[in-house]
Amino acid sequence: MQCSPSLVLALSSLLGALGLLLLCLNLRAPARYGKHQDKPRARLPARCAWFLQELPSFLVPALLLALRSPPRLEPLGCRLLCGMFCGHYFHRTFIYSFFTRGRPFPLQILLFGMLFCIYNGFLQGYYMIYCARYPKDWFTDFRFTSGVLLFLSGMGINIHSDILLRQLRKPGDHTYKIPQGGLFTYVSGANFFGEIVEWFGYAIATWSIPAFAFALFTLCFIGPRAYHHHRYYLRMFTDYPKSRKALIPFVF
Repeated sequence: MQCSPSLVLALSSLLGALGLLLLCLNLRAPARYGKHQDKPRARLPARCAWFLQELPSFLVPALLLALRSPPRLEPLGCRLLCGMFCGHYFHRTFIYSFFTRGRPFPLQILLFGMLFCIYNGFLQGYYMIYCARYPKDWFTDFRFTSGVLLFLSGMGINIHSDILLRQLRKPGDHTYKIPQGGLFTYVSGANFFGEIVEWFGYAIATWSIPAFAFALFTLCFIGPRAYHHHRYYLRMFTDYPKSRKALIPFVF
């Protein structure tokens, strides 16, 4: 398979445009899953749904790597893809999904999520395997080191915040409580903040248009969700901390 710059640019542009469209739609009303579900509809248990949704983001790049001629991990782009992008989605698919205690997931949103993960998994994998070219000293470049640091910091915040949210509930309990501890001391969407930081770190470390398009999409999609979570908590809990922001500590 050969690199097609025009294909990469077209898919990345579409991803960024989709993110901006969802930003406009989701600022008005949140996506209807989790605490924002309004009407009963066909649903799957949360653990099964998250596993099925996240799996393509791990499986598609892994298959692209497997189909590549040996040595499969020789180019730096392949190692970055395997260690960062696939590492994140390995956790989301095989660890997070089996521990989550969320509400049953709407089937319609699950299907859209799976399609997105197939699309983005192909775009990120295709670019990093067949198009990305880095100098031999890229490991010492400030963009790489700062990006990896941001990525690891964001991933740590995201995982820690998910653990704190999970500890709020006992198995089978779907009631919502005020998150406490960690970055939740400062923002309502600590898990979302961590994931946004993570993907912007990945974009800086890889210095690629597809990765920046994905980081923009992540910000546009889950940023408004943090905002709606914040408003929900303020409505539901009279003792909710008034100094806590929605997404960015001390700012918003």
